[in-house]
Amino acid sequence: MTLDELKNSINNIRERIAHLSDFLDIESRESEIREIEAKMSLENFWDNKEDAQATVAKLSSCKQVIEPLFALQKDLSDLEVHYEFASDDEEYLGEAEIEEKKLLKKLDQLELLSFLSGPFDKNGVYLSIHAGAGGTESCDWASMLTRMYRRYFERQGWKDEVIDIQMGEEAGIKSITLLVQGNFTYGYMKCEKGIHRLVRISPFDSNARRHTSFCSVDAFPELDDDIEIEIDEKDLKVDTYRSSGAGGQHVNTTDSAIRITHLPTGIVVACQNERSQHKNRATAMKMLKARLYEHEEEKRQNEANAIRGEKTENGWGNQIRSYVLQPYQMVKDLRTGVETSNTAAMLDGELLNDFIEPYLKGVRIEE
Repeated sequence: MTLDELKNSINNIRERIAHLSDFLDIESRESEIREIEAKMSLENFWDNKEDAQATVAKLSSCKQVIEPLFALQKDLSDLEVHYEFASDDEEYLGEAEIEEKKLLKKLDQLELLSFLSGPFDKNGVYLSIHAGAGGTESCDWASMLTRMYRRYFERQGWKDEVIDIQMGEEAGIKSITLLVQGNFTYGYMKCEKGIHRLVRISPFDSNARRHTSFCSVDAFPELDDDIEIEIDEKDLKVDTYRSSGAGGQHVNTTDSAIRITHLPTGIVVACQNERSQHKNRATAMKMLKARLYEHEEEKRQNEANAIRGEKTENGWGNQIRSYVLQPYQMVKDLRTGVETSNTAAMLDGELLNDFIEPYLKGVRIEE
C-alpha cells in the first residue's frame, strides 16, 4: 500500500462512518441518553421497579448502538496519526496498513446495521421453534436448535425469555417461543424463518440408522405499545392449561397458562411464563397483535408481488438450511449457498452470523 492509497482509504472510511452516524441517528440517541440519565437521577426513580428496569434497558440499548461507532471514530483518529507518522517516515507504513485493515473489518461489521432498515428491525423478536413430524427425533432436533439460538443470543449480548414451551413426550421440545430483546434482534432473526433439516445417526435408534428430522422456525417482531391493532373478542378462542415448563410450585399446579386462537386467521399464541393467568393473557395478546400485524403485512406484500408478477418466497414453508452430521459433516444454507463443515461450532451458535449476514446483504443462489 502506498501513502496515496492509505490517504484515499482514510477518506473513504471517514465518509462511511459519517453515513453510518446519520443512519443510526446518533444525535437523537445521545439526546435520549441525556434524558434517561436525568430521569434516573431522580429520587423516586426506583419507586416503580418495572418502569425503572425498562428505562435502564433502554439506556443500555442506546449505548450499545453509539459506543461501537464512537470506538470507530477513535480508531479513525488513531489511523490518521499513523498516516502522519508514515508521511514522515515510510517505515511506519506497514503498521498503518495493519491498523487500516482492523478498522475496515470493524466498519464492515457495524455497517451491516444499514441493511436493517425495516420498520421493526430494531425491535425485539418472538422466536418460535416447532418440531415437525417424526416424534422424538424432531423434538430432540428442536431442543438442539433452541440451544444453538440461545448460545448465539448470549454471544450477541441479547437477553431471552421463555414465553411458552411444550416438552416432548420422551425427550426434547415439541414447541417453544422465546422473547429475545436487544439491538436489531428482529432484523437479524427474521432471516431464520423457515424449515431447518437435520440428517444424522439417531441416538434413539438401537439399529444406528440415519434419520432426517425437520423443525420450523418463525420470527415476528415485538410491537411498540403505540401501534394499535383492533381485535374483536368474538374472534378469539381462549384456553387455559397447566404450565409444562420448569417453574415454581404455583406455576405447575394451576391452570395459569393461556392459549389464544384467532379464529379468522387460525393464528395460535400461548404464554405460560408468568404465575398470573392475567399476566399470561396480556403477554399472549401482545404476541397475537404482533402476529396479526405481520400477517397483514405479508398478505399485502404477496398481493403486490402477484400484481408485479414476482415470485413470492414462502419463508414459513420453505426449507432454508440443511444440517448434515452423517455420513459427512456440513451445514449449508439453501438460499445463499453459504456452508461450513464445522458443524459443532455452528450448533453452538458460534457461526450463525456467517449465515445471517450474507442473507441480509442480499446474497442469493440464482435458480
